[in-house]
Amino acid sequence: MSPRKTTRSSSTVNTPHLLEPRRPGRRAGRLLAASVAAAACLGAAAVPASATGTAGSEPVVSRGVTIPEFYNPPARLPAADGALVRTEPLPLGVSLPGLDGRRMPGTATRLMYKSTDAGGGPVAVTGAYIEPSAAWKGGGERPLVALASGTMGQGDQCAPSLSLQHPLTIGEGTVSIGYDNIAVYRFLAAGAAVVVTDYAGLGTTDRLHTYVNRVDEGHALLDAARAARSVQGASVTSASKVGLYGYSQGGGASASAAELRSSYAPDVNLAGTYAGAPPADLTEVMKGIDGSALAGALGWSINGFAQSDPSLKAVVDANTNDVGKAALKDTSSMCVGDAILGYGFTNSKKWTANGKPIADVIAAEPKLQAILAQQRIGTLKPTGPVRLATGVQDDIVGHRQARQLAVDWCRRGGDVTYEAIHLPNLGDKLLTNHLVPLLTDQGSAISWLTDRLSGKKAFSNCWSMPLQP
Repeated sequence: MSPRKTTRSSSTVNTPHLLEPRRPGRRAGRLLAASVAAAACLGAAAVPASATGTAGSEPVVSRGVTIPEFYNPPARLPAADGALVRTEPLPLGVSLPGLDGRRMPGTATRLMYKSTDAGGGPVAVTGAYIEPSAAWKGGGERPLVALASGTMGQGDQCAPSLSLQHPLTIGEGTVSIGYDNIAVYRFLAAGAAVVVTDYAGLGTTDRLHTYVNRVDEGHALLDAARAARSVQGASVTSASKVGLYGYSQGGGASASAAELRSSYAPDVNLAGTYAGAPPADLTEVMKGIDGSALAGALGWSINGFAQSDPSLKAVVDANTNDVGKAALKDTSSMCVGDAILGYGFTNSKKWTANGKPIADVIAAEPKLQAILAQQRIGTLKPTGPVRLATGVQDDIVGHRQARQLAVDWCRRGGDVTYEAIHLPNLGDKLLTNHLVPLLTDQGSAISWLTDRLSGKKAFSNCWSMPLQP
């Protein structure tokens, strides 16, 4: 898949609604309504996607959706990984004036920085750094949390940095909710600085987001930690302790970053990693996603891998029918809300040329098997202590493959704290079994990571794995 073209437009031009939302099924509608309600509880204001431009920034149109010109990468990038390309002030969607004149919970800066993709090439990545107003409540100097967001989608309008500015976005056929903003604000309240990565291709207009590509995500997260040091007014330095935090797609990114840190970014002073519901084995995860509320994510995976390895395009074309090809193109510009509305509970058999599920197609294609095998997390020992949490009822990012990651790390001598989250079955394929543990475990996850950033020792429970569910 070749990089998409991006055209400039005047700020007065009305972008046509090229991504018309589909009528949701009853279950998909309930999920979307619950998500919108949750965002509303955070005080988020619904804004059209075309309203995401900033003052003095001419908007651009990326595959039918208007975003700030800031996200257009330059032709040349710096040589150093983590080097800043550009910055600008980022107004937070939820903030209050502080007694000392500073905004609470902090001052945000939009970032573009250089990273290296899975093919070894330079890539521009965007994100956001937030300098907290609160003093650090732990021991030592102020630390940094590098946060990897959970699944947001593949359209550039879904970038996590944009969701910090507009926690709830509805317009131009887009429904996007910044659900990870809660964790960001909790870390800021504790006095930790936070940097959020948008990942490779999510936001930036020169390429497609390489969804769940472990190397792209791990590099982007580590380079975000590097970039934060150079932000004007940042209190963090190369000596600052760094914590990695992520759930779902973000859990895979933080897990990958913990594995890659020793070889790729030894200068990042990693104190601890939280990996919640990590998609460590994509072969198994694809089976859980197929037919679920998040079935559209199959399209994001296929699109991303076909971009990273252009030779896969012929394999994809040969194994998809016209419906599948249209779905791949359609999902490439969608956020999570759009995918639930448009493709929730779709069986991948409708997309394949032979009428079999994508899992069967992969099993019959050695090249596809090899690609997914390369994405396996758990083949390397992670740096520092890791807390891995997984809901025992999770049927989207399967519990068993997440537990296996803990086993693999323990066998490699990792310092692993494994947490099996016990909840009742809240509905098969509805996303509830996957999303509720994010909320119920979040307080414990943040406390565990802030303890590591305060210098407190972690205690591995690898010894208990034979007894753990």
